[in-house]
Order: sequence, then C-alpha cells, then structure tokens
Amino acid sequence: MRKLFKRIRETGKDEGFMHLVENIEVVVSKILSVMMLVVIFVAVFDLGIFLLKELFDTPYGKFNTTLFKIFGLFLNILIALEILENITGYLKKHVLQVELVIVTSLIAVARKIIILDLEKVSGIDIIGLGIALLSLSISYWIIRRSNAKT
Repeated sequence: MRKLFKRIRETGKDEGFMHLVENIEVVVSKILSVMMLVVIFVAVFDLGIFLLKELFDTPYGKFNTTLFKIFGLFLNILIALEILENITGYLKKHVLQVELVIVTSLIAVARKIIILDLEKVSGIDIIGLGIALLSLSISYWIIRRSNAKT
C-alpha cells in the first residue's frame, strides 16, 4: 500500500506527471493507428466493391458521372493514409509534423474541388475553396523553404 502512495506522490510531481502524459499519448496514438488501419482496409474493400459494381452495371455513356465518385473514394483513402502517416510520424518523433498536416489538408481541399458539382454550389463557395487552397499552398511553400534552410 505504501508503494502505491509513493507512486501517486511521484506522479504528482511535474516530471512524473509529464512522463504519465507522454505514456498516455503514446497509447492513444497506437490505438488511433490501429483504428485508422481498420478504416483504410474497409475503405479499400468498399472501393473495390463499388468499382466492380459500377464497371458492370453502368450503362454506356454514364460512366463519366460515376468517375468523379470513384476519384473521391480514391482520394478519401489517400487522405486516410496521410492521417495514418501523421499518427505514425508522431509516434516516431513525438512531434506533430506541420508539413504532413498541410499536405493532408491540401489533398482534402483538392478532393473537394475535384468532386465539386458546379451546378449545386454558389460562387462564394468556390471563392472560399480557392482561398483555402491558396492559403494552404503558401503555407506549404513557407514550411518547405524553411525546412530547406535548416
């Protein structure tokens, strides 16, 4: 019982507490990695089923409309892989890699633009996506440039 109280007191100190927090972060990151792998495998399986269904059921001339859905599904998997890379990068270095986060965001905005139905969105939505894309691109350029100098 005394050992338990001693460990609790040690955890209450700054250094012990920070060690506990780091251990919890690692455990949560590992759980997130496993969950993301499950999501990726399910998404790839779903994409395969969707592809097979669309290739054999879509009448001639209608495949172009389904093509954007297929691109969106591919990009969803790519985004999930980038998120997994963010998590595993954090596990390796214990630092959130800003460049990876910006690249993931760029892919997400690009996905939105690729699958965008221009008949259903307003001009302000397109302007907003353009500003987001420009801002992320400038951020990525700044990060790359600063990383190249170091």
